[in-house]
Amino acid sequence: MTFEQLRESVLVHGTAEFQLDGPWRKHLIEQAELMVNQLWRVGITEIFLDGSFVEAKEHPNDIDGYFHVDLKYLASGQLQNDLNALDPHKVWTWDHSARRHYRNYAKAQLPIWHRYRVKLYPHYPDLIALHDQHGNALQFPAAFRIRRDTSEPKGIVKIAR
Repeated sequence: MTFEQLRESVLVHGTAEFQLDGPWRKHLIEQAELMVNQLWRVGITEIFLDGSFVEAKEHPNDIDGYFHVDLKYLASGQLQNDLNALDPHKVWTWDHSARRHYRNYAKAQLPIWHRYRVKLYPHYPDLIALHDQHGNALQFPAAFRIRRDTSEPKGIVKIAR
């Protein structure tokens, strides 16, 4: 979907059965669009959005997502440098030590979340960062298609220009 399609979708407007907080969801989309535009500017084109935003949760906390990136670009630190050169708040990092707690949230969040309420993680084919309910390794594409609470399959949104 393009961002325009996303703003007009059921993910913002809901259905008769599922009422959603449309203004909040539009705000999250605007925030995600800022971040995705920065990714596009550094040459990242494969970007996916997920999380409770793509479910029937009335008021999701944020938008989660991932993007495909060349391992050398990521590992060298150049991706982070290039993105922070574009972002006025310099929030691009995946360093665990940069995480901070927010109000009554149990989990500490990255700076990108605190500023934009978006979490976008780099993905490359050899990355195994998550595990399913049986302990099997999952790459982001597979992990993002499973609900954490029930392990049921779900969809994701691929962002198109």
